[in-house]
Amino acid sequence: MSSIIDLEKAGYPNLADRRVVIAGGTGDVGEGLLRSWLKTGAQVIVPSRTEGKVERFCEAISDLGEPANLHFVTGSYASFDEVDRLAQQIVDEHGPVTDVVAALGGWWQGKLLWEISSEEWQRYFIDASTAHFASARAWSPRLPQSGSYQLILGGSATQAVPKASIISMQQAALLMMRRALSQEAGDRHRVASQILGPVVTRARKHIDPEWVSNVEVGLVSAAIAADPAATGTDYVSYDKKQMLETLQKLNVYPR
Repeated sequence: MSSIIDLEKAGYPNLADRRVVIAGGTGDVGEGLLRSWLKTGAQVIVPSRTEGKVERFCEAISDLGEPANLHFVTGSYASFDEVDRLAQQIVDEHGPVTDVVAALGGWWQGKLLWEISSEEWQRYFIDASTAHFASARAWSPRLPQSGSYQLILGGSATQAVPKASIISMQQAALLMMRRALSQEAGDRHRVASQILGPVVTRARKHIDPEWVSNVEVGLVSAAIAADPAATGTDYVSYDKKQMLETLQKLNVYPR
């Protein structure tokens, strides 16, 4: 099986009747999520902490023009209450949300476990985990039965990475959160995650041809939203071969 993926051959689902919130949408992986979801016709809402970050991001995606189905909202992920207020603000201003994709946080590596400072622990484990937990806590009661809550996770969720113990622990905790949320949500709404290896983004200076792209991650996310059976699953795509298998499993790429 060839692991080459030609996105011109992909079948983007029609999600014109859906409204998605992409938490972390101005980030490197979030950009690919945004680009793919816009192609589905869905209303795409991207929260950001500051107007300045939105302006810089809009410059980076200027090739898209000014899509009528793209909206930005300014708000914080720092606490449970702030995320809950942000969620309600989005619903009040844009209408009911059907899907949420959480691509929050980033990579950190560089110290052995016993060298890590309390400040680094707070930032990369406590703060990052809290943002994810607060997002799931705020949105889960607001999603419809046909909706989905999705997490974008790294491969360190299942494979420990030396000198990245904080991130490995944080991602493993978030993976368990996904699984617990699946059990607790039951048939209230769907829950799924993607577990990824290195992802090709604009910020990457070195690119391996076997890495998945952020736009491919976005296509999988849209396909999960479109498939009523896509729930309680971790879609693992550490490399192009696995990404191709994932896209074919979700029926958005020819076999």
